[in-house]
Amino acid sequence: MQDEEIDIEELPPSKSQLKRDAHAVQTLGTELLEVPESTWQALRLPDDLIAALKEAKRVPSRGARKRQLQYIGKLMRDVNPEPIQHYFEQLRLETRHQARKHHLLEDWRDRMIAEADAAIEEFLESHPRADRQHLRQLVRQAKKEHAAGKPPKSSRALFRYIRDYS
Repeated sequence: MQDEEIDIEELPPSKSQLKRDAHAVQTLGTELLEVPESTWQALRLPDDLIAALKEAKRVPSRGARKRQLQYIGKLMRDVNPEPIQHYFEQLRLETRHQARKHHLLEDWRDRMIAEADAAIEEFLESHPRADRQHLRQLVRQAKKEHAAGKPPKSSRALFRYIRDYS
């Protein structure tokens, strides 16, 4: 007997790995149900997969839906998952970007209410088209509402105004 080196890359994937891969594409197929049907066409999915996705949206029964999702997973094995994964990755990045932008706007609003003129001046330096008088009025009203324990109507209006100028 000779000592032969075994190249791991030449070995076929394990049964467990095949199951993990099948489950991953089935999950990806399930995620496709959450996006608009126009996206399916944009992703250039096969017609039989699109028909299966439409059927899964229509099926009300839990057991039938589970079988349909398994069928979608089977069809997904023949589809290149990279463009679909890329689409969902871009969608998640866009969602994170929107959340970050929303938080920055909230920070501006909170700073303006807390610091008043200093924060307003700083905002106006980076957004010269904004109306200083209107900003001050909104901040003053937001402070009054907060002090009186009223609903934050002016605070919301201030947020919308900042959002429109950012």
